[in-house]
Amino acid sequence: MIYELYYWPGVQGRGEFIRLALEEGGAEYRDVALVPDSKGGGVAAILRMLAGRGVSRPPFAVPVLRAGRELIAQTANILLYLGGPLRLAPGDAAGRLWTHQLLLTILDLYQEIFSTHHPLGDGYAYEEQRAAARRRTRDFLRVRLPKFMSYFERVIEVNPGRGPWMVGARLSYADLSMAQVIAGLRYAFPRATARALRRRPRLAALHAAVFRRPRIARYLASGRRVPFNNEDLFRHYPALDR
Repeated sequence: MIYELYYWPGVQGRGEFIRLALEEGGAEYRDVALVPDSKGGGVAAILRMLAGRGVSRPPFAVPVLRAGRELIAQTANILLYLGGPLRLAPGDAAGRLWTHQLLLTILDLYQEIFSTHHPLGDGYAYEEQRAAARRRTRDFLRVRLPKFMSYFERVIEVNPGRGPWMVGARLSYADLSMAQVIAGLRYAFPRATARALRRRPRLAALHAAVFRRPRIARYLASGRRVPFNNEDLFRHYPALDR
């Protein structure tokens, strides 16, 4: 099967969680935003898909994955679907639910990271909410980030599997997503994240192990991975990295 991924060009965003899974799983896929308009791709194709003409179960927003006749939306839902075919989730029901639970918690953290620089919402520019952003970020770095990272450090510690992973002895999509969030944190808050990882060596090891994976390393070297930038959900404002 050749999957089709619908996500906006120019940013990693939530689409990158899906790309990492597809790359690690060795799947064939088309990144629709990168396909020329003349060949049925680009932003116009994304907008047509979201318009949902004749679609009985229309998605609300991207990322969306087309898998044959299936049109699957929501990051966690897509990864739940891909976990089995790409061998990125356990085969038993309890293991699949645990992996999905971890992913949902990772996405909670991801949303809180975005809210540091846009606490009033993305309808306002960062410059319009600097004071609120400083206050929100101070609480995030002192309270919320340590709570999340200590939790995931403990998950790795108590995992009965071997290696740096969170679920059993094999890498899962939860590990890929955790590594992506850590990479984003290192971009957004390099100083604060370095301090946090010094106290949580298992998370640091997981991040390093994921980005050493041969397929992931080839993806990074290919130039197809969009660099972190301040139009994305992870953003670096030096005044917030305290």
